[in-house]
Amino acid sequence: MFPIKRFLLVAALLVAAGAARGAEEAPKNFIYTGAGELEGFRHLLSRSDIGGAQVVYNWKMLEKGKGDYDFSAIEQDLAIAESLHKALFIQVQDRFFSPEARNIPDYILEGAEYGGGLAPQFDNPGENQGIGSGWVAQQWNPAVRARYQALLSALAARFDGRVYGVNLPETAIDLDPKNEPKGYSCDAYFAAEMENIGFARKAFSRSMVVQYVNFWPCEWENDHEYMSRIFDFAAKNRIGLGGPDIVPYRKGQMKNSYPFFHQYKGKLAYVGMAVQEPTLTYKNPKTGKRFTKAEFTAFAKDYLGAHVIFWSTSSPWLKK
Repeated sequence: MFPIKRFLLVAALLVAAGAARGAEEAPKNFIYTGAGELEGFRHLLSRSDIGGAQVVYNWKMLEKGKGDYDFSAIEQDLAIAESLHKALFIQVQDRFFSPEARNIPDYILEGAEYGGGLAPQFDNPGENQGIGSGWVAQQWNPAVRARYQALLSALAARFDGRVYGVNLPETAIDLDPKNEPKGYSCDAYFAAEMENIGFARKAFSRSMVVQYVNFWPCEWENDHEYMSRIFDFAAKNRIGLGGPDIVPYRKGQMKNSYPFFHQYKGKLAYVGMAVQEPTLTYKNPKTGKRFTKAEFTAFAKDYLGAHVIFWSTSSPWLKK
């Protein structure tokens, strides 16, 4: 097995080098996949042009009951990464994109103090047809948020310095404005997400911390100053930022997070951007064809200042 001390040294050097280099070099390539799938992609992870993996773990699989944590899936993936001398990013997922995915612990779904735990949301990814519904944890509920932070604390106690980084999922949510959950407001949601990211940064003192930020509910062109505030907070507190989609110069993103990534290029501790499955469906309006690896990478490097790109394992270039 790859020695832990050596892995920590490599991870520390990677973090230091990534933060120091700014955006002059091309972003590192990581693969992105779900929990329990990394073994099946060992052949990709072992490639010399792949620096590591980002794996998504839903809340329910990590906490079986209140305070009953099961991190065996992370340990298994970390062992795979260490055996190949690769880095591991873990994403702690509290929002889901299908009606069946109610993946938070049952005690939160059932306890009165948690208000049902989840709120329904809607999503229309990429250029696919149709609208799929999903769920988001009610982070604006202090009781729910306290349990999520307890999970982050337990993860940090076990993995801080062992994993290369931890990232919190995207800020975008889409609730029904005619049927908003009790206690919800756009300001309350923003405050909750800011509290979570600050908590994560304090809990993980050695591993990189990255918050995905793409859109904020109620906001367009920073008219609530949510976007400007999170970038300012991140820059001042050694917090990385990123996003689930690289879509060069797309209007929606250009009216929200992208200009701030450009403005803060070289000023953030880390920038991690993803090319997920929906991202692969977007087309370059100039060519009429889907964006290529070179086009994604150039925009991530030159405009967004990305240090790493988390690539879907279905990305065409990975099959060559």
